[in-house]
Amino acid sequence: MSDAMLHSALRDPGDFSVQIADQVESFIVAVTEVAKGDEPDSAIPFLLLEVSQLLLAGGRLGAHEDFVPDERYEPDLGPEPDVDDLRERLAAILDPVDVYSEVFDPYEPRKAPVACRISDDLADVVTDLRHGLAHYRAGRTAEALWWWQFSYFSNWGSTASATLRALQSLVAHVRLDQPLAELDGLDTDSPTDDDDLAEEAGKVMAEELGAPLGLRPAQ
Repeated sequence: MSDAMLHSALRDPGDFSVQIADQVESFIVAVTEVAKGDEPDSAIPFLLLEVSQLLLAGGRLGAHEDFVPDERYEPDLGPEPDVDDLRERLAAILDPVDVYSEVFDPYEPRKAPVACRISDDLADVVTDLRHGLAHYRAGRTAEALWWWQFSYFSNWGSTASATLRALQSLVAHVRLDQPLAELDGLDTDSPTDDDDLAEEAGKVMAEELGAPLGLRPAQ
């Protein structure tokens, strides 16, 4: 075992940095496991849970006073791990619900929603988290906390929040038998005032989308 790994193993489990690192690593492992596609039936609920838990860590980082790295310049970590395979595997699992609509800044008025992908979001979040985790594993705790906090504000916090809203909305649509207005890969009717058609569309979505993704309508 290297000195850095031994130092990490001996850290107080109640320490703030240890708790954040544990949540970060747990999220990365969980998303990687989902991307393997071994349990597609539970993909959406599992991701909903994991993103929710990660945002708890983000909230703690956001509420904490600013972290200051030990060094003025960030040490070179070498090439970043490739996440293209992770992104593509997630896109395949989440099709046809990968694309969703998001408004980036709720305090900037009259901004039109833009199309986003859950698979892109999760891969981007993993990239940010891995960067800080590399510092942490190398024993640079202050640098890791600074990076996780900075990138929470600048990127992964808002990205994970948007992803959480998309996942929660998807679960709600299926569990409440509410049809999605537009969904690539699912043949639903155009929006209408006919309650019977709306109810039928909800049933189609629950059957064709809910079951494969591990979701069940509320009883």
